[in-house]
Amino acid sequence: MIMKAIETTATINESGQLTLDQSLGTTKPQRVRVIVLIPEDDEVDPNETPTEILIEGIRQGLYEALTGQTIPLSEMWEGIDAE
Repeated sequence: MIMKAIETTATINESGQLTLDQSLGTTKPQRVRVIVLIPEDDEVDPNETPTEILIEGIRQGLYEALTGQTIPLSEMWEGIDAE
């Protein structure tokens, strides 16, 4: 059986049930396999960007691209001193 992997985030409620943060984008009712990765501790990973911030960054980037607020790739690193 060939399977498609979809990575998303979810919340586990007090009853131990999952609530997905966003739709998986499929409308066909079907059984799926689920792998849940739970952090060993309750601390938030400081290197993980919250979903809301990621979504806002994507929206801003799309807006800038659609309105022509871009720079050529050849100019992207101008003025940056990389050693």
